[in-house]
This record gives sequence, C-alpha cells and structure tokens, in this order.
Amino acid sequence: MNDNEARVNVTYAGANGDLPDPVDFDATDGDVRAMVSEAIRSGSIPGIPHRQDATLEDFVVDRFRANEQRPYPAIFVRPKTPFGG
Repeated sequence: MNDNEARVNVTYAGANGDLPDPVDFDATDGDVRAMVSEAIRSGSIPGIPHRQDATLEDFVVDRFRANEQRPYPAIFVRPKTPFGG
C-alpha cells in the first residue's frame, strides 16, 4: 500500500468486512460507494454476503488518516443508521 492508499472497511446489512484491495484515499465518496457496491454485487468482500441488488447511495463515507493505533489510512463505508440496519 502506498502513502495515498487506504483500506476500506464496509458495514452492510449487519455484516462487516474489508475490500481486498486498497483504494485511493482521495477518491470521491461516489467513487468509493460505486467500488463497494460492485464488490458486494460480485461477492468479493470477505464477511459480507453477495447481494446483486446492493446500492449504497445513502451510505456515509468516513476517512481517517494513519495514526499511532492504525498505521494506515482508512475509509469506512456504513449506513446512516447504527449496526447496518
């Protein structure tokens, strides 16, 4: 992972997992949602069940730079409601 790449963690339908490949930390929220939607549709996020109808239009995209506890940038994609409901 290079300095401008981030791990992407996804909460969807009560499940949680990470995209297998890092993404550009500066990708737009829309691009991140599109990448994650496609990954869910293809079933390529470990821990999240395949869903052909996955759409993340209303999901929140949070970004965090690396810090002492997490030595890499991270992007979290989650529903607006707690626990993926």
